[in-house]
Parts: sequence; C-alpha cells; structure tokens
Amino acid sequence: MHTDILNKENYSEKERRSIEILEILRRRGPISRPDISKEMNLNVVTISNYLEDFLRNKLVQEKEYDVSEGGRRPVLLDLNAQGGYTIGVGLNLMNMVGLLVDLKGNIITKTQIARPKPSVKDIAECLLEVIREILRRSKDCTPQIKGIGVGIAGLINKKDGSVRWPQKVDHHYTYASVDIPLRSLIEKEFDFPVLIENDANAACFGEHWLDLGRDYRNVLYMFSGVGCGLLINGELYRGSQGYAGEVAISNYKEEELFNCTMGNGCFIKRWEIDLGIVAHAKQLFMKEKEAAEEFFKLTSSHIDNVDLKSVFIAARSKNPIALAALELAAKRLGIKIAYLVNFINPEIVVIGGGLEEAGEEFLKKVTAVIKEWAFRESTEDLKVVYSHLRENAVSLGAASLVTERIFAGLL
Repeated sequence: MHTDILNKENYSEKERRSIEILEILRRRGPISRPDISKEMNLNVVTISNYLEDFLRNKLVQEKEYDVSEGGRRPVLLDLNAQGGYTIGVGLNLMNMVGLLVDLKGNIITKTQIARPKPSVKDIAECLLEVIREILRRSKDCTPQIKGIGVGIAGLINKKDGSVRWPQKVDHHYTYASVDIPLRSLIEKEFDFPVLIENDANAACFGEHWLDLGRDYRNVLYMFSGVGCGLLINGELYRGSQGYAGEVAISNYKEEELFNCTMGNGCFIKRWEIDLGIVAHAKQLFMKEKEAAEEFFKLTSSHIDNVDLKSVFIAARSKNPIALAALELAAKRLGIKIAYLVNFINPEIVVIGGGLEEAGEEFLKKVTAVIKEWAFRESTEDLKVVYSHLRENAVSLGAASLVTERIFAGLL
C-alpha cells in the first residue's frame, strides 16, 4: 500500500489542485478563501471543498480575521505546521543529513554523520542509523510522522524502490544494483511509507519550494557536477522512466577513444564526485613542496588523508595548491553547465551538493566560464547562485516531496 501511493508520479486533476493550494498556503498564508480562489481561477465553493478536507485532517487551520472592506470579514487560512511531520534524509559531498520537518518546512530535529564509504552496504546502513537517531530524538512527534523521504545518488527504480548505485570496479565506474530493495528495507523496519528520490531531483525540488520562490519556473540544479535536477515549466522533470538528469556518459570498453585535455577527461565523461579536485591537489603536492607544507599546516592533514573539505579550508587562506585545484574544477564545471544552459535555457542555475563550500571566488569563476562558453542570448538574464539550503537541500527536498503527497491525499 505504501509503495503504490507514495511513489505515484502522474497526479489526477484533484491531486494537482490540492498541491497547488498547498503551494499557495506555504508561500502566501495566512490567506483567505477568496484570495486562493482568485489565484487559482476557481470558484470559492470548489476551493472551500478542498479546504474542508484539509481542515478536517488538521493540515490547515483557521486564523485571525482579515481586514474587511465592508461586510463580513473573511477568515484567514494557514498551514497547521504541527498537523504532521516528515523525515528527510539526504547524502551530499560532505555528509549524510537527517531532518524531521513540519508541514511548513521548518526543521524540528537534525542529525548528521560524515559521508560514509561509497558502497551500497555502507550507504544503506547509514541511512537506517540516521532515521533511527531522528526517531530516538523525536518521540513526542512520532504519532504525527506521515512518511520518510530519501534523496540518494544513482538511478532510482520507481516501481520497487531499488537503486542502481555508481560504483568503481577495476578503476572504471559501473552501476551496481543494490542487493536489497532500499525502500522495502526502510518500510519494513520503521513502518512508514517511504519515497526514494534521486539526490539532485530532491535538492532541486527543495530549493524551488523552500527558497527560490515561484517566479522561477525553469531551474537547473547542479549537484556537484555529476548530476542535475531539472525544473521545467514549474514541474520537476524526471524523464519517461525517472532517470533524467544524468549529465555524463561512459563506456569503459572505448575509454581510450574518449579523452581530451581538459582535466582528465571530457566534460561529458563521468567525473569523480568531487570534480577531481582532491586528485589534482595531490598531483600539485609533488611539484610544489613549499605550498604543500603550508597546505598541511593549514588543514592539519597529510597527503594520505586530504579530502575536499581540507581543500576548501586551504583555499580560504589563499593556499596556491588549493586555489589551482579549484580554478581548474571551476572551469570544467562551467563548461559543462554552459552546454546544459544552451540545451535547456534555464532562468537560474543553482550549484549545490557540497560545492557551495568552495567560496565566492569559485562561483565567480564558474559564472564567468558559463558566459564565455554559452550563447550570449542564453546567459543575458541567467542567474548563477549557490544553494541557499546548502547541506540540508537534499533532505529538505525529500521531506517536502512527501509533504506534497500528503496534500494530494495519497497518505
């Protein structure tokens, strides 16, 4: 039962209207029935019928009266933030974040752990542990928890909730199927309906709903450069099978035929999740001994445990090796984004997944490269920004997708 209703993608007209009312309440509430009616271009009676269901289920509450221009003052309606809660779990470049979120998207409880090893088994166990910790810390809210949303890398099978995870085998990336269906594993332990979504899609949805505002209807969310979320005409675009947004191609059998000089591989070839930043820094350590010593002092690290976070820290202190590694990564990422900007012509590009920690100079370089490589007409009004939801973007997006389904009447 959980599986079918929570992962439904094609909404009926009634379900779509319910979701639209949710969006209006989240962005403009408290708001009156007549104002909702005007915005949706539906009569007040129809709107009232939807709202009565929400009121009966305590998803919406009536608030103080609005100022009247004469006659009876209209009642204002708003989301009942405590009318239900959702759990969202997301994985980014640095860590795994778990959140308990109310119906308004407010974070009630947060827990996080360092990014686990890139294996299916480790990722799955960490997901379960993060959910366990959220529940341990949220016992008073447990009866009102409506579902769990998970944002994770890979190709998500919407039918059974399994994940094809990108994993290295013999120095080549391949997709390895999860040994156990992730969704049924989580549902079995916690007895909540579970939604599994691609991490970039979840982050894109969260950024749109909770931060960017309704004015942006065409959004490209770059999730560290190895995948993207697409909002097209105001709706999350997943493709025919739910696999849209993978921005790389790979065929290890033909690898030697598919190389170029720009940063260890072509811009449409599969990259390391950190854009090769750490690997490039390690190459430079061998050539620039003095700068390497400075790097290690700044970050309390050594060549064997350098990670992306240490590169970001060193860059803030203007370490030459860190700056050079980020410079090349920014150029490679900018070229890839320029191609996508020409292809889909978004209004805004959001860069997230952990790269927002790289600093403003990195963003400026990426933006400059996009404008140098993409058509001028496509970039004249284009905005390029970091994710404002930052490390919470995936988990907030996954939780919000569950909230959407609550209002659609699917939970």
